[in-house]
Amino acid sequence: MTQETNLLRARAKAYAAPLAAFALVLSTGALIVGHQHVNAATAADNSATPINDASIDPLLALDQATEAVASRVTPAVVNIAVTSHRTEQPAMEGEGGGNDQDDNPFSQFFGPGSGHGFGQQGPEQGQGPRQIEHGIGSGIIISPDGYIVTNNHVVENAKTVSVTMDNGKTLDAKVVGADPKTDVAVIKVNEPGDYPFVSFAKEMPRIGDWVVAIGNPYGLGGTVTAGIVSAEGRDIGDGPYDRFLQIDAPINRGNSGGPTFNMQGQVVGMNTAIYSPSGGSVGIGFAIPASTVSTVEAALEHGGSIARGYLGVEIQPVSQDIAENLGLKSAAGAIVDKVMPGTPAAEAGLKTGDVITKLNGKDIAEASDLTLQVGMLKPGEKVQLTYMRDGAEKTADATLAPQKAEKTASADESGTNDKAAPALGIQLAPASEVAGSGDKGVAIVGVDPNGAAAEQGLATGQVILDVGGKPVSTPQEVKSEVANAKSQGKKSVLMRIQTAEGDRFVAVPFPKA
Repeated sequence: MTQETNLLRARAKAYAAPLAAFALVLSTGALIVGHQHVNAATAADNSATPINDASIDPLLALDQATEAVASRVTPAVVNIAVTSHRTEQPAMEGEGGGNDQDDNPFSQFFGPGSGHGFGQQGPEQGQGPRQIEHGIGSGIIISPDGYIVTNNHVVENAKTVSVTMDNGKTLDAKVVGADPKTDVAVIKVNEPGDYPFVSFAKEMPRIGDWVVAIGNPYGLGGTVTAGIVSAEGRDIGDGPYDRFLQIDAPINRGNSGGPTFNMQGQVVGMNTAIYSPSGGSVGIGFAIPASTVSTVEAALEHGGSIARGYLGVEIQPVSQDIAENLGLKSAAGAIVDKVMPGTPAAEAGLKTGDVITKLNGKDIAEASDLTLQVGMLKPGEKVQLTYMRDGAEKTADATLAPQKAEKTASADESGTNDKAAPALGIQLAPASEVAGSGDKGVAIVGVDPNGAAAEQGLATGQVILDVGGKPVSTPQEVKSEVANAKSQGKKSVLMRIQTAEGDRFVAVPFPKA
């Protein structure tokens, strides 16, 4: 039997059908054994100083150091319980099972029902009555007046939010602000007081550094685990600003929003997701870096919003085939699919086919790097772009605008088509002569399922706009440019294709003799 591998958000859910099951989860989460540590009532003697500021002797044995960190910072880690409303889909007779579609950012790759959850999920057709949804997660107190950071997916659409402290006291809280793009949210307890809190690390941890994770797995209450930082800069496809730390400290559902600490007791990350074949920890967890959490938190704390810069381009990664066609030394950077009229990119003179290689002197190794770097800048900031055009390196200055609907095209893993019309396995006609194809380019009106074009994803209804960087309007022009590329000894020909999802570049390899 093969196991399906899922990337699951580390939030635990339980639905109010039956409510008794949820009561058990919550009661378990409330049964916190008294720690022989500093508690919430005594930890804030100096409310102006984070409780994790005291230094810890690095020469202590690892187990002693881990215990020292945990005992000092645990009072600032809370359990979070939320209720919200959802429209329940009725279960089919004889069916039940998990509902990880909400928890699984990779569900689009694995299909519905690939996860293992606590609730029930019915078929896609038809909807039942509104149900109360319950969720549990974790949070980090980051100020003495009770501001808490957690994951957006923990409190998203929450009707009520309650926080259970390390000493067992439960407090009502409210959502102050949230940023779905980074999955960071800020909540605040309603009751005034001096609360134990922790601070964020100012430096990124190194790969191999020992870390301690604390959270509320499966509603069991404050749980401490330890491990190392396994990797950094992980892009797990969960959003445009992903750059996760990968840790092997065991985290599970309910750990979402909880902290990962370094051995100085500083928060280096917020636990968010796990990669797992079973729904439980297999030692691959992901945490949002503290630098991202603290930046977003600062903007959200007082009800603000995140202002992100906007350049105005649609981009895609540079594959090896694309790099070869453009004469680039390596498959790096972001190739411009389209420049939006009236945007900073248009004003800076960028054009379709340009490959952006640097932003403010910093290399763009992948297309997602450009999205991340621009998104972390504010509207009005000036940037310098370095790009390649016709084999020459150029620079341009741009002033970022407020962000709109910026799109990053997915990597074209399949490559593209190659061959002139019949040679590549496609039949062509001027787009102007094919209904619904527009006035520009050459429409694909037939595809050989065994041809090179089909292997690369070309399909009937798409339109070829450029071949080898030159606009085409007739099938003969397509054939001519394909032949030209082949005569130059290239292994593939670069085309710009108009699809229902937008324009994209495709490097279609020539069939081998």
